[in-house]
Amino acid sequence: MATKSGEGFSSSFGAIMAAAGSAVGLGNIWRFPYICGKYGGGAFLLVYICFVFFIGMILMMSEFIIGRRTGEDPMKAYPKLRPDRKGWRFVGLAGLFTCFLILAIYLVISGWTLNYFWESLSGTLASIADNDFASHFNAFASSTWRPIIFIAAFLLFTTLVIIGGVEKGIERVSKLLMPILLLLLLVLCVRSLSLHGASAGVAYLFQPDFSKLTGEGILAALGQALFSLSVGMGVMIVYGSYLPVDDNILKTSIWITVCDFAIAVLSGIAIFPAVFACGQDPTGGPGLVYQVLPMVFNSLGTVGRIFSIVFFLLLSLAALTSAISLLEALTQWLSSEKIGRTKSAIVMSLVVILFAVVASLSFGNGILSGVKFGGLQFFDLLDKLTGTVLPPVCALMTILFFGWFMKKEDIIDELSNHGTLKIGYFKAFYYFLARFVAPAALIVVLVSGLIN
Repeated sequence: MATKSGEGFSSSFGAIMAAAGSAVGLGNIWRFPYICGKYGGGAFLLVYICFVFFIGMILMMSEFIIGRRTGEDPMKAYPKLRPDRKGWRFVGLAGLFTCFLILAIYLVISGWTLNYFWESLSGTLASIADNDFASHFNAFASSTWRPIIFIAAFLLFTTLVIIGGVEKGIERVSKLLMPILLLLLLVLCVRSLSLHGASAGVAYLFQPDFSKLTGEGILAALGQALFSLSVGMGVMIVYGSYLPVDDNILKTSIWITVCDFAIAVLSGIAIFPAVFACGQDPTGGPGLVYQVLPMVFNSLGTVGRIFSIVFFLLLSLAALTSAISLLEALTQWLSSEKIGRTKSAIVMSLVVILFAVVASLSFGNGILSGVKFGGLQFFDLLDKLTGTVLPPVCALMTILFFGWFMKKEDIIDELSNHGTLKIGYFKAFYYFLARFVAPAALIVVLVSGLIN
């Protein structure tokens, strides 16, 4: 079923590239490798594989089914499936609100990344002394105008893609960017593995150390699985509404999940062998990208500058593919209210950049850093809400609706493409995971996030 606008992906490959682009973001490239090494390497990886395929993918499939069954945005999809329970529309509203806040903070970080790509290209990063990278980042991120310029540039390109439409904009760009992203990542992997001492970085990522796999590490694996697949923010419901009617949702979901997982693992292979080979701290966490890695690149000489350019280009492309999906979810909702796509994209962009600017100005020692909400700067408040509170709440409400309020025959009908696909025992297994396992996992993540 197509959306009311009549737009949709032209092929399963286009749908996979677009949805994979949404899932593959900044978190895959720097957060996953860091927490993988921190919580036991190969031990963490085994747990993460189970979570990403048996819980994260189940949630994504559920949102795809809701989207394709209704052909609507999240606000209208729930009441359309259960017109007797119109209160469910507030779950769609919560998802879109979460999507909006995530996009706002995502724009800030994407602006940082775009700036570092420019500084790599211009040679600015190569001229900075190793012990000055932390102060360089803090000075840039806390400044007034420079981050805003890069935020605006990044958002402008994202908006132009959305204005282009689903097939000629999102699908066409995703088909181009995702293979390029993968190629750049493979180039970085080859170069990183060729460095002397790279084997220590590989061991850090993949050698199982079950003594580090604590309860906190297991929760981190579950949280990463949920958030990396873009569930709980309405995006996959929107993309589900664009899926071709003959698309095999199970097969598409498997491909997207494999792509998401592969990019995360390859990112670790690209980053940590180089970090260890150059004697830098692998536990840099969020600061790894903007403070530690530039030191690694500088230590490699001329080749390091090329390495730096490719890496920050890769990071910018990953940010772009995710930002496109977030802005599209908001644009689709607004355009469904009888407002054209172009006008909707522009309006949503103007509104979200206001939040992004405030978040940017509140970061570090910015001019709004003194304004606090419950003791948190605005940037930190958005980070808290979008990282540990809103996505799992929205995902929980979605999976509860899907497993307990949506008609089972509608689910099976979509999953089997109106009876044309054989789904066999997977039908009962999938339904069991959606009704019991996924909600329980989300409750654990949510409670843990609120406690911590």
